[in-house]
Amino acid sequence: MNGKKKLILALVVFFCVFLIGVTGFKIIGGQEWGWLDSLYMTVITLSTVGYGETIDISANPAARLFVVVFIIFCLGTIAFAVSSITTFIVEGELKDLLGRRRMEKKIARLKDHYIVCGTGETALSIIQELLLTNRKFVVIEPEKENLERLSALGEMLFIHGDPAEDDVLVEAGIERAKGVLLSLPSDEANLFVTVTARDLNPDIRIVTKGIDLKSHKKILKAGSDSVISPTHIGGMRMVSEMVRPAVVTFLDMMLRDREKALRFEEVPIHPNSPLVDKTIKETRVKEKTGALVVAVKRAGSDDYDFNPDPDTPLKSGEVLILIATPHMVKDIERIAGLS
Repeated sequence: MNGKKKLILALVVFFCVFLIGVTGFKIIGGQEWGWLDSLYMTVITLSTVGYGETIDISANPAARLFVVVFIIFCLGTIAFAVSSITTFIVEGELKDLLGRRRMEKKIARLKDHYIVCGTGETALSIIQELLLTNRKFVVIEPEKENLERLSALGEMLFIHGDPAEDDVLVEAGIERAKGVLLSLPSDEANLFVTVTARDLNPDIRIVTKGIDLKSHKKILKAGSDSVISPTHIGGMRMVSEMVRPAVVTFLDMMLRDREKALRFEEVPIHPNSPLVDKTIKETRVKEKTGALVVAVKRAGSDDYDFNPDPDTPLKSGEVLILIATPHMVKDIERIAGLS
């Protein structure tokens, strides 16, 4: 039995003993003792403060016998209550409970954040990247012991629960979230949570880990926007390491540099953005932020203009693809009217 359950049990037992004392004294005293007298006798007996009795029971053997038995029960109850409270505090459960309350309030205030389901090896890499790039996110993990590994990565928000349950995803703020990253141990679990997440928020972006290549189509049909195969990516990385080692080293330096944290990032051009109809040269993105524009994704299509001409005008619905740090991205988002 954990400390919290033990503390609740101690409070219930204490209340029952108190109720038995009041009722017992009233029954023994009959009409001579009122409820207030019975309450007073219970309190002084239970607290062992030693105040005088309101009614003399020296000539009442039944009352004296009841008091003896009641005192024994009281001593046991007090010892059990003190032990439970001490255990609750010493084991840190009180601290954990208060910390949990604070965390729930922080999660309730999140908006446009990401939800990570799972804490396996793939999920740990996801969490590290989100931390490094200063993204808002919350982790959902059903196994409590797995959550203990997260403390080594840094401070973060998490929920101990099953992501397949609607209430847990709602608690994580799925209705306000920007995306869900599913990295649970099996394709079946990822598939089920994909369906649940899509049902709770039809507009959210869902990226799912797919272990078996045969399950990818099913996961996509279930509502996932993208399915990633760690095995496939691992194979591509091995080939790249063989045929283009300099490029791989460059990308590794980008990913591992914790001070700069350079990444390929994207910033959308909304209809009301001050960048609409301005050329890349006129935006002065590089001069103002230091970010490098490497491509522009054209609106309403999957076409990209790589290494765009500086005189290329930007249109509503297009997306700037850049090499930038998280700080640079925030500056560009302000220039683009996103924040």
